Amino acid sequence: MKAVIIEDEIPAMRKLKKMLIGYRMDIEVVKELASIQEALPWFKNNELPDLIFMDIQLSDGLSFDLIEKANLTCPIIFITAFDEYWQEAFEHNSIDYLLKPLKKERLEVALNKFNEITEYFTTRYQNLLLYQNSGKQFKDRFLVKRGREFVSIKAEDIAFFYATHKLVCLVDGSGSKYILDSSLVEVEKQVDPKMFFRVNRKYLVQINSIKRMKALPKSKLLIDIMPVPPDELIVSSENSGDFKVWIDR
Repeated sequence: MKAVIIEDEIPAMRKLKKMLIGYRMDIEVVKELASIQEALPWFKNNELPDLIFMDIQLSDGLSFDLIEKANLTCPIIFITAFDEYWQEAFEHNSIDYLLKPLKKERLEVALNKFNEITEYFTTRYQNLLLYQNSGKQFKDRFLVKRGREFVSIKAEDIAFFYATHKLVCLVDGSGSKYILDSSLVEVEKQVDPKMFFRVNRKYLVQINSIKRMKALPKSKLLIDIMPVPPDELIVSSENSGDFKVWIDR
């Protein structure tokens, strides 16, 4: 789990990091930030973490301003010496509201809550996919035309589909391209979602064609597939979470 700490008191930041490591060894604090001015450019140029630990009163203002300006959409655990902000905190993706001095037991309760919520929504998403796909027959092959001949291509041999100039093309693993009579929306309904993912409005890719992924600013992803497609493939910040769940199942 990747986490960011936003805290302007160095002793408090060090204490929190120590508690996090003691709670779970795989928690990685990817960045420590001390002010809104420091945090804004960092969030602009880096992927959102899984969880943010955030003080409310920072040296240059309230962290609520940072949340709005940086458009932070990930879960937040607030840690503060003031109890008057709790209501506003729960309007900003708050998992919990912890008062200083921070107690180990209280932090563990908040982290357990975060884990339960994450597990719940991951399970819901997986169950939704199973429900949508139960009893549904997906195409194992696509019949395409090559000159005067017709060729049957297995679904697992397809690298990707893409839309271009009001046409939809099928590209196989060798890079051969065939034009289809269906729209990309229709093709997406015909293929197994365990095997294919609609990465953007133009591309539907097969899982085994994906070779590398690179994190981009604002939680976007750049993916490399083989054979190389005509366009750069970028997964939007809105779809990147679902894409990661799909490819990591």
